[in-house]
Amino acid sequence: MKQIHSQPLHHHPLPLGTLETLISSSLRFGAGRMAETVELPSRLAILPFRNKVLLPGAVIRIRCTSTRSVKLVEQELWQREDKGLIGVLPVRVTEAAAAAAAAAVGNLVSPGSGSDNGERIVKSSADVLGDSQKQGAKNQEEPIRWYNRGVAARALSLSRGVEKPSGRITYIVILEGLCRFSVQEISERGTYFVARISRLDMTKAELELAEQDPDIILLSRQFKATAMELISVLEQKQKIAGRTKVLLDTVPVHRLADIFVASFEIGFEEQLSMLDSVDLKVRLSKATELVDRHLQSIRVAEKITQKVEGQLSKSQKEFLLRQQMRAIKEELGDNDDDEDDIAALERKMQSAGMPPSIWKHAQRELRRLKKMQPQQPGYSSSRVYLEHLADLPWEKVTEEREIDLKAAKEQLDCDHYGLAKVKQRIIEYLAVRKLKPDARGPVLCFVGPPGVGKTSLASSIAAALNRKFIRISLGGVKDEADIRGHRRTYIGSMPGRLIEGLKRVGVNNPVMLLDEIDKTGSDVRGDPASALLEVLDPEQNGTFNDHYLNVPFDLSKVIFIATANRIQPIPPPLLDRMEVIELPGYTPEEKLRIATKHLIPRVIDQHGLSPDFLQIPEDTVKLVIQRYTREAGVRNLERSLASLARAAAVKMAEQECIVQAGKNGHQPTTSLLDTRLADSAEVEMEVIPIDSSHDEINTFASTSALIVDESVLEKVLGPPRFDDREAAERVSNPGVSVGLVWTSFGGEVQFVEATTMAGKGDLHLTGQLGDVIKESAQIALTWVRARAADLKLSPAAEINFLENRDIHIHFPAGAVPKDGPSAGVTLVTSLVSLFSQRKVRADTAMTGEMTLRGLVLPVGGIKDKVLAAHRYGIKRVILPDRNMKDLVEVPSAVLADIEIMFAKRMEDVLEYAFDGGCPWRQYAKL
Repeated sequence: MKQIHSQPLHHHPLPLGTLETLISSSLRFGAGRMAETVELPSRLAILPFRNKVLLPGAVIRIRCTSTRSVKLVEQELWQREDKGLIGVLPVRVTEAAAAAAAAAVGNLVSPGSGSDNGERIVKSSADVLGDSQKQGAKNQEEPIRWYNRGVAARALSLSRGVEKPSGRITYIVILEGLCRFSVQEISERGTYFVARISRLDMTKAELELAEQDPDIILLSRQFKATAMELISVLEQKQKIAGRTKVLLDTVPVHRLADIFVASFEIGFEEQLSMLDSVDLKVRLSKATELVDRHLQSIRVAEKITQKVEGQLSKSQKEFLLRQQMRAIKEELGDNDDDEDDIAALERKMQSAGMPPSIWKHAQRELRRLKKMQPQQPGYSSSRVYLEHLADLPWEKVTEEREIDLKAAKEQLDCDHYGLAKVKQRIIEYLAVRKLKPDARGPVLCFVGPPGVGKTSLASSIAAALNRKFIRISLGGVKDEADIRGHRRTYIGSMPGRLIEGLKRVGVNNPVMLLDEIDKTGSDVRGDPASALLEVLDPEQNGTFNDHYLNVPFDLSKVIFIATANRIQPIPPPLLDRMEVIELPGYTPEEKLRIATKHLIPRVIDQHGLSPDFLQIPEDTVKLVIQRYTREAGVRNLERSLASLARAAAVKMAEQECIVQAGKNGHQPTTSLLDTRLADSAEVEMEVIPIDSSHDEINTFASTSALIVDESVLEKVLGPPRFDDREAAERVSNPGVSVGLVWTSFGGEVQFVEATTMAGKGDLHLTGQLGDVIKESAQIALTWVRARAADLKLSPAAEINFLENRDIHIHFPAGAVPKDGPSAGVTLVTSLVSLFSQRKVRADTAMTGEMTLRGLVLPVGGIKDKVLAAHRYGIKRVILPDRNMKDLVEVPSAVLADIEIMFAKRMEDVLEYAFDGGCPWRQYAKL
């Protein structure tokens, strides 16, 4: 193997970025020769160096493995006996990054056109880069962006690796940067690149002349002073710093600037900027700045290290002083336990009444805490953990008084109107608790629309049992740790919501309401619903293990009550542990009584009014219920009543101002509100003047009463939102039917519209429908097509009445998702109405699912659906025959206003839905 240089390669790769290693290499290979001793040819073979810059005087080690670089080494270096010269050019692969660099520090050049000797233009690729320069290229063809300036390099050492079985050859080259050059043209010679160049560095004569410049002399002194200071700092850690001083005294300062800068970890743009610094003044200024920056970073690191070491020694000193202080107090007998926090915590733990097994665990943790110092990392978390154990109500209970069922029933009737079935179940629950106080009763789950009183029922149960009440909201909980707590290994860990709730309430037998249990979710952090399985199981919750406490806690004494809007989202295993009690919506009569007995007095009190001033008659409340609030609960009803109360509060406040003005001897003037009321004829009011001899009379008593009638209602609440003509208007054309559906807000009325158009017999469905309701629509269309001749929709069974026609079925309110198995009969009725051009009765609504043979199947939510029909003014309701048993839950007052018709087959539904019935042929019933 031939060597270019007499010295073989025996050392390890030189890591860039360390000043000591780079300067050691410069000393070893004799770097720092004068640039003027090098004669550069007009053309040089070019080796691309990706995202790195070689500066004159620096020494680098390159491993050449690609085809182009291997050919360059063999033809330009390996086969020459003298000193081989090549050019090293910095390149970038990504064009966007190259453009940014070009804007910052210089221009990039592309391969030029052909030269005089026939060299051709090259589309450069990533294959020209060696292994050391190809990181991130992934062997993909990418354009090389050449920089317009490079450094001519001399090969100091060259060795050839062992040839691989695949024929691949590796060369290892040590290059020394000599001088800068500018690229005039890049072309290709065989398999590697060559460039026509022009030298940029100054000659020897120019350097001697420049060194006499006072500015350069001053800059040289500044650079050497900064470099010597850096070497002095490094000399304390590195033995090589002594040899570096020799280099500092022997190498010219312009070459030292490049050598020092090449050793620092700086950005690619800064490296290019240093390469562009042809002017000696600019180069020395930049080099001084970079050396000073490196020096400051070393000093900051040393300062941080000294500070950390000082803090450690300070903590050790404080530990020794605390031990001495403790020994002095013991000798003087001045050790006050009341002032010792650890002793106070220990006494608190002793009075907590922990079970023996848990007390042993707490003692072990307490002994560990006593051995720790407050400055230690685990001291705070260990103390907080013991405080949690001491604060938990291990034995504290609320003494139950004798349960009076009669008083509990009166309290329930006073707090809630209606809900007879729910109240009866609560009385049964209390009766069992009275006969057997330690009985493990079921977990009640109140399911119903918003605003029907689920939460207030739970608080009434707590009041009847004389227990404390606490509410745990589970809406939106997705982390299992919210139920079971976080493990103590995590930063910021804490117990779960159940343990925190018991700690807050202070007893271990409260009534705990798990609100919105159907709103829990699951993600990568676990499933809270699965964590509730142990909590709600009476056989398991006696040893509930919170991850933070890591000791069992008895939850068997807690009375759990859950609430939900829907049953479907609750997982079946969790639902199996609870007894579901459904709370349907209120009837208009029940809403009227609730508003009269509960809502109006509460709204008047909340707005600072008196019943004598604001009077809302029952007829007005009925109008609010019928025209403004068609809902299952009473929340919107309460909001509407609050709007009336706010309008009355404005009137009362302004009347008080008028009366006060009259008392002061001024003529009363018409207020802004009075003018508005007079112009719009909203209310009639009379201002009664106060006698000057009765100043002590309350001004509020002088105001006239505000009686809310229909005109005031429209002025405050606006025009009615609902009317009884909606169904008649919607069903005025064939192809529209009225269905009854169940939602999380109770029962609702749903209109189904169908129409035909020219097409190919396709079925189009819109309205944001689910898969189940889409299948119901397909089944309905199939049944109608099969019965087309029987229903006289086509003259003969063999004629396709959908030929050249498409059907479009739409469920209005397209932004609301719809799904469920109760729209089959409604879809069939709409299609039959469309094809027969007969209108469905406007006073009739229906619900039920059907089979492909025409059987009507039962559905759920009958009570909610019937109540919804009653709210909308529907007079006739078609139900599946097998749902007759569900009418027991519907109030008798509602059944008296609605005609209920039962259907076993689809033909029965069509008979009831159209005026005069619907003709069909009799078939044997399945």
